[in-house]
Amino acid sequence: MSDKKPESAAEKKPEAAEGAEAAPAKKNLPIKTVGIVAALMVVEALGVMVVIGSGKPAAGHAATEEAHLVDDDSEKTQELELVTDKFQNMTSGQPWVWDVSIFLQVKNKNAEAVQGVLDQRQAELKEGLGQIIGRARHSQLTEPERQTLTRQVGAYLEKLEGMTQDGKTLIERVIIAKCRGFSAD
Repeated sequence: MSDKKPESAAEKKPEAAEGAEAAPAKKNLPIKTVGIVAALMVVEALGVMVVIGSGKPAAGHAATEEAHLVDDDSEKTQELELVTDKFQNMTSGQPWVWDVSIFLQVKNKNAEAVQGVLDQRQAELKEGLGQIIGRARHSQLTEPERQTLTRQVGAYLEKLEGMTQDGKTLIERVIIAKCRGFSAD
Protein backbone atom coordinates (compact mmCIF):
# COMPACT_ATOMS: atom_id res chain seq x y z
CA MET A 1 0.00 0.00 0.00
CA SER A 2 2.43 2.53 0.74
CA ASP A 3 5.88 2.68 -0.66
CA LYS A 4 7.60 3.26 2.62
CA LYS A 5 8.98 0.35 4.47
CA PRO A 6 8.70 0.12 8.18
CA GLU A 7 11.94 0.90 9.90
CA SER A 8 13.56 -1.89 11.68
CA ALA A 9 14.72 -1.81 15.25
CA ALA A 10 18.33 -1.89 14.15
CA GLU A 11 17.93 1.28 12.22
CA LYS A 12 16.38 3.05 15.20
CA LYS A 13 19.23 2.12 17.54
CA PRO A 14 21.90 4.18 15.89
CA GLU A 15 19.82 7.31 16.26
CA ALA A 16 19.22 6.56 19.92
CA ALA A 17 22.89 5.93 20.38
CA GLU A 18 23.74 9.28 18.84
CA GLY A 19 21.38 11.09 21.35
CA ALA A 20 22.95 9.26 24.25
CA GLU A 21 26.42 10.35 23.26
CA ALA A 22 25.31 13.97 23.12
CA ALA A 23 23.98 13.87 26.75
CA PRO A 24 26.53 13.56 29.57
CA ALA A 25 26.94 10.08 30.94
CA LYS A 26 26.24 11.03 34.64
CA LYS A 27 24.56 14.18 35.95
CA ASN A 28 26.49 16.03 38.77
CA LEU A 29 24.85 17.77 41.78
CA PRO A 30 24.36 21.49 41.30
CA ILE A 31 26.88 23.01 43.73
CA LYS A 32 25.41 26.48 43.51
CA THR A 33 21.94 25.30 44.62
CA VAL A 34 23.33 23.32 47.55
CA GLY A 35 25.41 26.33 48.65
CA ILE A 36 22.41 28.68 48.49
CA VAL A 37 20.20 26.27 50.52
CA ALA A 38 22.94 25.85 53.17
CA ALA A 39 23.42 29.61 53.43
CA LEU A 40 19.66 30.14 53.86
CA MET A 41 19.55 27.52 56.64
CA VAL A 42 22.43 29.20 58.50
CA VAL A 43 20.74 32.62 58.19
CA GLU A 44 17.44 31.12 59.42
CA ALA A 45 19.16 29.51 62.43
CA LEU A 46 20.83 32.80 63.34
CA GLY A 47 17.48 34.58 63.02
CA VAL A 48 15.77 32.11 65.36
CA MET A 49 18.58 32.48 67.93
CA VAL A 50 18.28 36.27 67.84
CA VAL A 51 14.49 36.17 68.28
CA ILE A 52 14.67 33.67 71.15
CA GLY A 53 17.55 35.47 72.81
CA SER A 54 15.78 38.83 72.74
CA GLY A 55 12.79 37.44 74.67
CA LYS A 56 14.54 37.57 78.06
CA PRO A 57 12.98 39.94 80.62
CA ALA A 58 15.12 42.88 81.55
CA ALA A 59 16.42 42.53 85.08
CA GLY A 60 15.38 45.18 87.58
CA HIS A 61 12.48 46.66 85.62
CA ALA A 62 9.84 44.76 87.57
CA ALA A 63 11.37 45.36 90.99
CA THR A 64 8.87 46.29 93.73
CA GLU A 65 9.32 48.01 97.01
CA GLU A 66 10.28 45.93 99.98
CA ALA A 67 7.22 44.81 101.96
CA HIS A 68 7.05 45.68 105.63
CA LEU A 69 5.15 43.19 107.74
CA VAL A 70 3.00 44.58 110.50
CA ASP A 71 2.07 42.52 113.53
CA ASP A 72 -1.73 42.30 113.56
CA ASP A 73 -2.91 42.02 117.16
CA SER A 74 -6.57 41.66 116.16
CA GLU A 75 -6.13 37.93 115.48
CA LYS A 76 -4.42 37.22 118.80
CA THR A 77 -6.55 35.97 121.66
CA GLN A 78 -7.21 37.18 125.15
CA GLU A 79 -9.11 35.78 128.11
CA LEU A 80 -12.20 37.40 129.58
CA GLU A 81 -13.62 36.30 132.93
CA LEU A 82 -17.14 34.97 132.56
CA VAL A 83 -17.85 34.07 136.17
CA THR A 84 -16.18 33.16 139.44
CA ASP A 85 -18.83 31.99 141.89
CA LYS A 86 -20.22 29.09 143.92
CA PHE A 87 -23.13 27.05 142.59
CA GLN A 88 -25.21 24.33 144.25
CA ASN A 89 -25.84 20.86 142.83
CA MET A 90 -28.10 18.21 144.40
CA THR A 91 -28.35 15.55 141.66
CA SER A 92 -26.30 13.01 143.62
CA GLY A 93 -28.83 12.88 146.48
CA GLN A 94 -26.87 15.16 148.80
CA PRO A 95 -26.11 18.86 148.39
CA TRP A 96 -22.77 19.86 146.88
CA VAL A 97 -21.35 23.34 146.46
CA TRP A 98 -19.16 23.83 143.41
CA ASP A 99 -16.63 26.65 143.35
CA VAL A 100 -16.31 27.50 139.65
CA SER A 101 -14.17 29.92 137.60
CA ILE A 102 -14.94 30.14 133.87
CA PHE A 103 -13.06 32.23 131.33
CA LEU A 104 -13.67 32.87 127.63
CA GLN A 105 -10.90 33.00 125.09
CA VAL A 106 -11.76 35.52 122.34
CA LYS A 107 -9.87 37.31 119.58
CA ASN A 108 -8.82 40.87 120.32
CA LYS A 109 -11.03 42.23 117.55
CA ASN A 110 -14.10 40.62 119.21
CA ALA A 111 -13.16 41.27 122.85
CA GLU A 112 -15.00 44.58 123.15
CA ALA A 113 -18.27 43.17 121.78
CA VAL A 114 -18.11 40.09 124.04
CA GLN A 115 -17.22 42.15 127.11
CA GLY A 116 -20.21 44.40 126.39
CA VAL A 117 -22.56 41.40 126.35
CA LEU A 118 -20.98 40.03 129.56
CA ASP A 119 -21.44 43.35 131.37
CA GLN A 120 -24.97 43.86 130.08
CA ARG A 121 -26.23 40.35 130.92
CA GLN A 122 -24.30 39.52 134.06
CA ALA A 123 -27.28 38.30 136.12
CA GLU A 124 -28.74 36.31 133.20
CA LEU A 125 -25.37 34.60 132.69
CA LYS A 126 -25.09 33.63 136.38
CA GLU A 127 -28.61 32.22 136.30
CA GLY A 128 -27.94 30.16 133.15
CA LEU A 129 -24.62 28.85 134.45
CA GLY A 130 -26.25 28.02 137.79
CA GLN A 131 -28.86 25.95 135.94
CA ILE A 132 -26.18 24.13 133.92
CA ILE A 133 -24.18 23.23 137.03
CA GLY A 134 -27.32 22.53 139.08
CA ARG A 135 -28.63 19.87 136.68
CA ALA A 136 -25.24 18.34 135.78
CA ARG A 137 -24.55 14.85 137.05
CA HIS A 138 -21.77 14.38 139.55
CA SER A 139 -19.73 12.43 136.99
CA GLN A 140 -19.90 15.37 134.55
CA LEU A 141 -18.68 17.79 137.20
CA THR A 142 -15.75 15.54 138.12
CA GLU A 143 -14.56 14.79 134.56
CA PRO A 144 -10.80 15.38 134.26
CA GLU A 145 -11.10 17.54 131.14
CA ARG A 146 -14.62 18.85 131.87
CA GLN A 147 -15.65 18.32 128.26
CA THR A 148 -19.38 18.06 128.97
CA LEU A 149 -19.51 21.28 131.00
CA THR A 150 -17.38 23.08 128.41
CA ARG A 151 -19.75 22.06 125.60
CA GLN A 152 -22.86 23.00 127.59
CA VAL A 153 -21.50 26.42 128.55
CA GLY A 154 -20.37 27.08 124.96
CA ALA A 155 -23.79 26.13 123.56
CA TYR A 156 -25.53 28.34 126.13
CA LEU A 157 -23.33 31.34 125.26
CA GLU A 158 -23.86 30.89 121.52
CA LYS A 159 -27.61 31.27 122.06
CA LEU A 160 -27.17 34.69 123.66
CA GLU A 161 -27.80 37.68 121.45
CA GLY A 162 -24.57 39.47 120.52
CA MET A 163 -22.30 36.42 120.92
CA THR A 164 -22.45 35.52 117.22
CA GLN A 165 -21.57 37.51 114.15
CA ASP A 166 -22.49 36.41 110.63
CA GLY A 167 -23.57 33.05 112.01
CA LYS A 168 -20.20 32.37 113.67
CA THR A 169 -19.49 32.46 117.37
CA LEU A 170 -17.21 35.18 118.72
CA ILE A 171 -15.88 32.83 121.40
CA GLU A 172 -12.82 30.82 120.49
CA ARG A 173 -12.77 28.59 123.57
CA VAL A 174 -14.45 28.13 126.95
CA ILE A 175 -11.92 27.59 129.75
CA ILE A 176 -13.07 26.14 133.06
CA ALA A 177 -10.12 27.11 135.23
CA LYS A 178 -11.55 25.92 138.54
CA CYS A 179 -14.32 23.47 139.35
CA ARG A 180 -14.04 22.22 142.96
CA GLY A 181 -16.87 20.50 144.76
CA PHE A 182 -17.52 20.43 148.50
CA SER A 183 -20.14 18.40 150.26
CA ALA A 184 -22.58 20.75 152.01
CA ASP A 185 -23.27 18.32 154.90
